[in-house]
Parts: sequence; C-alpha cells; structure tokens
Amino acid sequence: MPIKKILLVDDSPTERHSINEILVKGGYEVVMAEDGEKGVAKAKTDNPDLVLMDVVMPGMNGFQACRAITTDEATKHIPVILCTSKNQETDKVWGVRQGAKDYVTKPVDANELLFKIAGLGK
Repeated sequence: MPIKKILLVDDSPTERHSINEILVKGGYEVVMAEDGEKGVAKAKTDNPDLVLMDVVMPGMNGFQACRAITTDEATKHIPVILCTSKNQETDKVWGVRQGAKDYVTKPVDANELLFKIAGLGK
C-alpha cells in the first residue's frame, strides 16, 4: 500500500516544522499532533498511512503511544516509525518491541527518512 498521508507526532514546534518540510517536499500529505495522546487520537480519526513518532514527549511518551496505536484494532494496520534523539541500541530494540516498524534518529537525515518511508510503502 503506497504511503500518502503521514501523521507526524512531536512536541517540538521546530522539529515538526523541519520534518514537515522534508515530508512535503517528498510529496506526502502531513497531519500533525503535538503529543502522544493527541497522536493516538489522530491516528484513529485521520487514518494516516504512516505515523512518524517522537519518543521524548510530556505525558504519554512515544513508546507508549506507539504501543497504543499498534495494539488497537482500529489502528494496528498503521505502521509507526519512531523518530527520536534517543540513539542507543537498547532504545531501538525497545521501540521495535512496542510495535515500531523502524527507527530514525535526530537530527533527521532527509534522504534516510524518505528512503525508509518509501520502503514501508511497497
């Protein structure tokens, strides 16, 4: 299934702006949420083709939100890529255990991110 609409979940307005620029230039439609709770809710209402999720956020963190999205009957078909400054191997392993399909570290490399998204859309 080709990926067209991406839900970007990040509490940083600066990160949302810069990642949004990459995604829009890559030809994707982007909807945004500024925390984990809103991200989970928007995954249900907006039905995106992919969720790009920060990990370190107030309230529900990205690991918790990823687990909520990937275990809910209404949203478990939506792949999640974690996009975070947490770059330890244990973080990546934990992210995959929460249901993430992939993991990208910040600062985001535009080509790497677009390549990983394209790979999920095949």
